[in-house]
Amino acid sequence: MKTKEVETSPGERLLSLDFFRGLTMVLLVAEGTHLWSVLLQEPISGSFIEPFFRQFHHHSWNGLRFWDLIQPFFMFIVGVAMPFSYEKRISHGDSKNKITKHIVQRSVVLLALGVGLHCGYRRKLVWELWNVLSQLSVTILIAYFLMRYKWATQIIVSIALLLLTEFLYRTFPVEGYNQPFVKDHNFGSWMDMLLMGKINNGGGWVAINCIPTAAHTIWGVVAGQLLRSGKSSDQKLRLLLVFGGISLFAGYLLDWTSITPIIKRISTSSFVLASGGWALLFLALSYWLIDMKKRNNWIFPFVVVGMNPIFIYLFFNTVGTQWFNGFVAIFTQGFLNWVQTPDFIIALFTSLTILALEWWMCYYLYQKRIFFRI
Repeated sequence: MKTKEVETSPGERLLSLDFFRGLTMVLLVAEGTHLWSVLLQEPISGSFIEPFFRQFHHHSWNGLRFWDLIQPFFMFIVGVAMPFSYEKRISHGDSKNKITKHIVQRSVVLLALGVGLHCGYRRKLVWELWNVLSQLSVTILIAYFLMRYKWATQIIVSIALLLLTEFLYRTFPVEGYNQPFVKDHNFGSWMDMLLMGKINNGGGWVAINCIPTAAHTIWGVVAGQLLRSGKSSDQKLRLLLVFGGISLFAGYLLDWTSITPIIKRISTSSFVLASGGWALLFLALSYWLIDMKKRNNWIFPFVVVGMNPIFIYLFFNTVGTQWFNGFVAIFTQGFLNWVQTPDFIIALFTSLTILALEWWMCYYLYQKRIFFRI
């Protein structure tokens, strides 16, 4: 098994992408250890630093926190890697039909994994499409079939998807689902009833998010094509910054003017624009610091995790939450209770221990050159 090689020129890896992917996965793994929940317990709860750690939890509805950016980052990164992977497979002699077949098969597997994870959460067979893998199974297909067109065409289509979403939410006539920005009473919730026969009560998440958030993967593809292009590093950086800044400003402007509120749970156009802008700007910063300035001797811990994103994502969502976390806690809690340690320290130490062990698993796979891919 091999990992995808990401290169800007022969023999040179795009380390900024490795870091970006790895950082995103480390943050997700930390969530799987319940670290971010622990850091809202006393004595942090109610203290002056609580607002900082609150950023590692989704906003309840209208607003944008740092944690609301993680899924867009994940979907954007997949898009950035696609042109590199495609060109490498072409250079190795794969036909376009073979690559297309692989992409379609990959989408089916991602959908199956997404649904399977929900079955694991519920401990029974269910048909639920809210997982990021289910969403990604749609966005990569859209981005892949657009990838052959010019950048302008890809961007226009992505904006058209946002406008389509706006139109559907604002004009949907069915009573009870005709309030575009009200939780559980919008077009997305009606689609959930159609697709799954249920809505995400309380959470407000909707499966149709895969349509507007396809823009994240499309923009990732365009960014990847830009980084593979013959433009100078300064030109690449400038374009990432300009388009990132425009997208960010447009997203927040829609929210500030009350035209379209920023709501992650239904992926409003303002949310997609703002989060996509942050993704572009973070990629630009990483590219400048790591690939242009060559300050990359500190990124290895993140790269290790980013090399096996599917493995570690599935692990902490299944074995981790259902067995491994509790198994580790037997020892950490048992020992620390024996020496009369405060509950907060016990919980914090347990989460950090689980995080360290899961990182070590990724490191072991990295050392053995074992990379899971679909």
